[in-house]
Amino acid sequence: MESKLARANILHKITAALKSPVAIPFPDQNSDSPVFLPTTNELAIDFAEKFTSLLGKFIYCVDEAELVNKLAQLIHAQEWKKIYSLESGWLEDMKEFSFDPVTTDDLAGCDASITLCEHLIARTGTIVLSSQQLSGRTTSVYAPIHICIAYTHQLVFDVADSLAQFKKESAQLPSMISYATGPSRTADIEKTLVVGVHGPKEVYCFLVEKHLD
Repeated sequence: MESKLARANILHKITAALKSPVAIPFPDQNSDSPVFLPTTNELAIDFAEKFTSLLGKFIYCVDEAELVNKLAQLIHAQEWKKIYSLESGWLEDMKEFSFDPVTTDDLAGCDASITLCEHLIARTGTIVLSSQQLSGRTTSVYAPIHICIAYTHQLVFDVADSLAQFKKESAQLPSMISYATGPSRTADIEKTLVVGVHGPKEVYCFLVEKHLD
């Protein structure tokens, strides 16, 4: 009985509050103004500094030939035998540079995964992925090592710029947009930081210089 009375009392207060809405405290505030102002640095520099400070591993490549060379060296040095990637078109294009890794269909048992991305956010060192990519929702999360391939024209300053780019490209946003900022981490247990619990323990970002015509 008491719980019903308490519930009725709460609903009554909510109804009364809705009848007399509180005035906006700062009516002249412009919500369109950016909260964070871009620095004078190049976006690639800002992204690299922030990404590496969050334990990400950043590799810059002047072109796709250098990308393939450095990526092949990494795979060989780490002795990764099973690479998972759904980026069939990109992998096919890289054969021009003699890049043809041993791929696997077993995401759970792979050594590392390779994905492309939507954008790179320079201010926070964040990789933006979405459900509209070939890699889908799981590739960047389930693999123990995530390798992201990005191009310089995909760099944006902030999250708002990334969302604006999505809206520019399509009237409907993807059903899932993921913001991956470095390897997964948690401090839930005794406030001790542990890396790689809920996702990849290492994240590599290869940034390729590419100018759009």
